[in-house]
Amino acid sequence: MSLPVFLTDSLEGDMLTLTGPEGRHAVTVKRIQPGEHVLLADGTGLAAEVEVTDVSGRDTLVGRVVARQEARTARPRVVVVQALPKSERSELAVDLATQAGADEIIPWQANRCEAKWVGGKVDKHVAKWASAAASAAKQSRRFTVPRIHQPMTTRELSRYLEGKTAYILHEDAQLSVREIDLDAEEIYLLVGPEGGIGADELATLGVASISLGPEVYRTASAAMVALSAIGALRRW
Repeated sequence: MSLPVFLTDSLEGDMLTLTGPEGRHAVTVKRIQPGEHVLLADGTGLAAEVEVTDVSGRDTLVGRVVARQEARTARPRVVVVQALPKSERSELAVDLATQAGADEIIPWQANRCEAKWVGGKVDKHVAKWASAAASAAKQSRRFTVPRIHQPMTTRELSRYLEGKTAYILHEDAQLSVREIDLDAEEIYLLVGPEGGIGADELATLGVASISLGPEVYRTASAAMVALSAIGALRRW
């Protein structure tokens, strides 16, 4: 059975201390005890297997490093550009993409998104996505937490993607995911909103369309399906 993963800011030294919310989760929720082993990860791909030597209070765990690990680098890196889903599916999209191996996630304010991130709520939404990514990374035993970008409009995204290898999932695409060239360092994978992508918006983006087969997936699950296909074809 794989070891539970907790996130920490530092992996320096032979003795590590876990406190705060992660320490509380380990000590109070998971009830980790001295003698047990856990993995502490810094979110950037590094982790340490730790033998717990002491727990105290409700949120403090101390342990001795017994081994260090580094996450395998998957190629190509995949940056998911996720159109903003409805509120009940927003964090689910991030959770599923993280579990499937997304390296970064860009929130996309597409033209037909019902959800709108505006004003002072933007940072709050980005923080929620970051929290969902961290939680999913721990659940799936990842040492790397995907970076959550600030949201972009379609025009901002078009400029950002200039010179980059990018594809958008589209039900009418003639090109299948198995037919694209995955021999790249990094690709951008665009997932549209529930309302779909109009011809004008596709033209503005200027990226190739690809399909995942005859089924049409929800915006919250499409990235996970695409990442799984790319994983089987190239990354795993």
